[in-house]
Amino acid sequence: MRIDVVTPAELGPREIERWRELQRRDPAQDNPFLSPEFTLTVGALRPHVRVAVVSEGSTIMGFFPHQRHACGIGRPVAAGLSDLQGMVYDPELELDARRLLRACGLVTWEFDHLQATQPMFAPYHTSLHPSPVMDLSDGYEAYLKALRAKSPTTVRMTRYKRNRMGRELGPVHSVFESDDTAALRTLLTWKSRQYQRTGRSDRFAHPWIVELVERLHAIRTKGFAGTLSLLYAGDTLVAGHFGLRSASQLVTWFPTYNTEFGKYSPGLIQHLAMAEEGAAAGLRAIDMGRGPKAYKESLKTAEYHVAEGRVARLSPVAGVDWLLREPPR
Repeated sequence: MRIDVVTPAELGPREIERWRELQRRDPAQDNPFLSPEFTLTVGALRPHVRVAVVSEGSTIMGFFPHQRHACGIGRPVAAGLSDLQGMVYDPELELDARRLLRACGLVTWEFDHLQATQPMFAPYHTSLHPSPVMDLSDGYEAYLKALRAKSPTTVRMTRYKRNRMGRELGPVHSVFESDDTAALRTLLTWKSRQYQRTGRSDRFAHPWIVELVERLHAIRTKGFAGTLSLLYAGDTLVAGHFGLRSASQLVTWFPTYNTEFGKYSPGLIQHLAMAEEGAAAGLRAIDMGRGPKAYKESLKTAEYHVAEGRVARLSPVAGVDWLLREPPR
């Protein structure tokens, strides 16, 4: 086994195609946050991004994207933003996580949205958390049927509010994938106000995160896209969402709405519209991400788990890093 560590820009067409092939072969790994496009885009903006390329003979068996900071402290790519973390790998790969860290020059690697089924990191889980999913694998009507059985009030009230919004504001229509950069800027402004209103750190106060979203929005291929979805009542933009999609799933990232129209529950209306249009486009799931939010509970029809934890080698630096980070968490 050989482990080579490179910057994302040093990956060639052969490596990137192999990365995509491994994702296509395993639906569980076909997540946009695990896609090469996400790592390449973050790597163009953040200097600490690296990729470990794991090979056996001439065959590439896996990729481990990560960020390497001073003193060998390791974090996931875009830590704090990424909703899924870990390796993309061949199921036949057998790899010890501490050996991987040593090859990467890391003394510790901490995760909070790790794909829980990855065997190399399983011994290092400290907790598991559900990630709610809108299951579209059998199409939108099957999803709606399952949702009605689980939460009939959600479907009934969302339809009622959509009809009411249409009567009072104008015909309701949605756009699943829009290239409207002005609308994207409006959504980021709404989201910033939401962060400030709720006392959370405003992610879009950081220029590099704004640029990351803009760069991802410009990517649109069959296997990966920055997806801007918009909901209108007449000519008025009432809600929007920017997320990432792969060939099989959309991961919600930055949903938001105009608070003037909160009484219509525009976020729920939009999520159901995204489910209908996403299913028609061939998506099998909408992953709403870890976090106990009421709207996620009302819309989910399935879930998987992500893990929180830490891999560490014996090192004073790893001990100091733990002391600095664990008590605040």
